[in-house]
Amino acid sequence: MSEKILILGGAGFIGSSLALNLKQQYPDAHIICLDNLRRRGSELNLPRFKAANIDFIHGDIRSEADLDPAILAVDTIIDCSAEPSVLAGFSSPQYVLQTNLIGTMNILELARKLSARLLFLSTSRVYPIEPIKQLNLIETETRFQLAEKQPYPGISPQGISEEFPLTGARSLYGATKLASELLIEEYRHAYGLKAIINRCGVITGPWQMGKVDQGVFTFWMAAHYFKKSLRYIGYGGTGKQVRDLLHVNDLFNLVQYQLEHFAELDGDVLNVGGGLDVSLSLLETTQICAEITGHQIPIEGVLAEREGDVPLFITDACKMKEKTGWNPAYSARQTLLDIYQWIQQNESLLSGIL
Repeated sequence: MSEKILILGGAGFIGSSLALNLKQQYPDAHIICLDNLRRRGSELNLPRFKAANIDFIHGDIRSEADLDPAILAVDTIIDCSAEPSVLAGFSSPQYVLQTNLIGTMNILELARKLSARLLFLSTSRVYPIEPIKQLNLIETETRFQLAEKQPYPGISPQGISEEFPLTGARSLYGATKLASELLIEEYRHAYGLKAIINRCGVITGPWQMGKVDQGVFTFWMAAHYFKKSLRYIGYGGTGKQVRDLLHVNDLFNLVQYQLEHFAELDGDVLNVGGGLDVSLSLLETTQICAEITGHQIPIEGVLAEREGDVPLFITDACKMKEKTGWNPAYSARQTLLDIYQWIQQNESLLSGIL
């Protein structure tokens, strides 16, 4: 593959991981990463790009002038550029709306002008909050799990599928991503845009600058490594809330397949995640982090729930697996161990950030 690829949000966790993996797999590909470097730690990827012969442009998708088709003459656009925090929608809605909505408009215009194909990273947060909170759960010793009988279609013990209802509030972050999906579909119809949409669950792994509201598994491991305190927030304060997780290398394997089979997958809007087999509660995450690091840290239980939170989300990615043959290779423990080893190898670099 010797084409030109533009990765937006390219210095972020997912964007940089995809860029470096793509360059390693396809040395002749011309890869450009554009990023506004707003997130702390993203600047650490610039020396990695230079060493890998990846071009970097400091730019912002909110600015139409920064997406100049004369400069960004590419065949493929991979959009990883969102403000991905649900909590940010409650504290700084303007930035979320401008980045995730106006940014998408600018990206679509760039794709239209270049006749470039678009691989768009959406989110599982497009599924509304209240219906998820109304799911029937069973409480076990270490986690919540889905019951067989559920009040909605598109939900089974395997998780939430693409048939889950989309009616209801989903956070400003989720709303902007769903609106972006709809705009992409309009551009497909009106201009023949070639596009694939991945509704991603929790993506994690090395080089993620984890925070409590985005990148929780890296955040959890870093707190254990550096011996900082944590909190179980909401749902009894016992840490039984559950998410599935996907190693960023597993996401890359899927993206690689999609790029190589774009024509047959054009128009797809499918879930991507680790699924039930690669899921953890916070309590289970604590147990693994303590085992790997050898550190026991104080964790406070807080009864009040965080805005926009849900007790459980597990991605049912069966459709994607059936269509592509893709399956996650990393277990939850392997992923956490990989994060631990990355922190250990880069402790001095990361101590002020994580």
